[in-house]
Amino acid sequence: MAPGLNTPHTPSPAPLDADPLLWLRLIRSRRVGPVTFHRLLAEQGGVAAALAALPEIARASGVENYAVCPLEVVKHELALGRIAGARLLLWGQKGYPAALMDLPDAPPILWAQGDIGLLSRPMVALVGARNASSLGLRMTRRLVEGLATAGQVVVSGLARGIDAEAHRAALESGTVAVQAGGVDVIYPLENADLAAEIAAKGCRISEQPMGLEPQARHFPQRNRIVSGLARAVVVVEAAARSGSLITAKNALDQGREVLAVPGHPFDARAAGCNILLRDGATLVRSAQDVLEAIGVQGSFVAQAQPMVEPVAVPDPLPGPVPPRRPLADIAAVHSQILARLGPSPLAEDQLIRDLALPPAMLSPALISLELEGRILRQSGGLLSRVD
Repeated sequence: MAPGLNTPHTPSPAPLDADPLLWLRLIRSRRVGPVTFHRLLAEQGGVAAALAALPEIARASGVENYAVCPLEVVKHELALGRIAGARLLLWGQKGYPAALMDLPDAPPILWAQGDIGLLSRPMVALVGARNASSLGLRMTRRLVEGLATAGQVVVSGLARGIDAEAHRAALESGTVAVQAGGVDVIYPLENADLAAEIAAKGCRISEQPMGLEPQARHFPQRNRIVSGLARAVVVVEAAARSGSLITAKNALDQGREVLAVPGHPFDARAAGCNILLRDGATLVRSAQDVLEAIGVQGSFVAQAQPMVEPVAVPDPLPGPVPPRRPLADIAAVHSQILARLGPSPLAEDQLIRDLALPPAMLSPALISLELEGRILRQSGGLLSRVD
């Protein structure tokens, strides 16, 4: 927590000014970020006093003609929030997640859509690669099943790949999505339907202004909230340099548990996880490992179900042999196959289920890739990618 924010000489969060216009004007003012906000709050004793003192503080720092954020700007933001059906949560006030209160850079405000009650429940973060492998996605689903049984809410960043799969698997049990842009701006667009489901069944939050399109600098800021909300951060797949490792570093700095799923040394998507494990992260084989790391004794039964669910494989399409497909379509199927495969063997029938394509379409593509030396077929119907 920022120095002085919880000392006997400064007020506790309860008596702070509750006018959202004051909070928005202060945090949206130029050169005021979360750390500066809390420092001003501690020094001035309240939001209104900090806002009034800000021009003089700026002048003393050598910034001339400083003006706080105009009232019309924050009124417009509040109006956009009402249109989007979002609620404004203020630091230390009712509804604000208690898990973030101990952070020195806790977001002073949060826009929230959906069930804000989830923000008061215990959470575990699941993060990982955007170009997730089939095994990574399956592991994510399995972890969510076990965590849900133990009453844990799943928090992630609404990115494609592992994040999206974690949210999707936790829709019925509870999930929180932290967005890099405004809570009313969906990124990436391919997750628009998922985001709508989360707003209906879970909760979406953001500290950014309504309508803000996310930029590169906003994602590390989002990641600190993801880790801050959670009791533990589980990295399922991650490259050696990825945003997931930033989230893991934040978790360490915040005193949260860091766990990682091990991967094949030849799989670049597992490099970050293996680095974390080398540096002392807890190895994850199942949700039970996560629950033990955070000291939760639930009704979860480890390895209660087989890893591969008995889902029926679709039959080949009936009718005459279809005409030869364009090269672009063939290349697209090849790309989908290679994206799902890694150095670790994967059952061919599982690949068919994951891609949701008929075997008649996949078989020629698999043969072509095998002849090109890009995939390796092993005994037992197992496939792996050759890099």
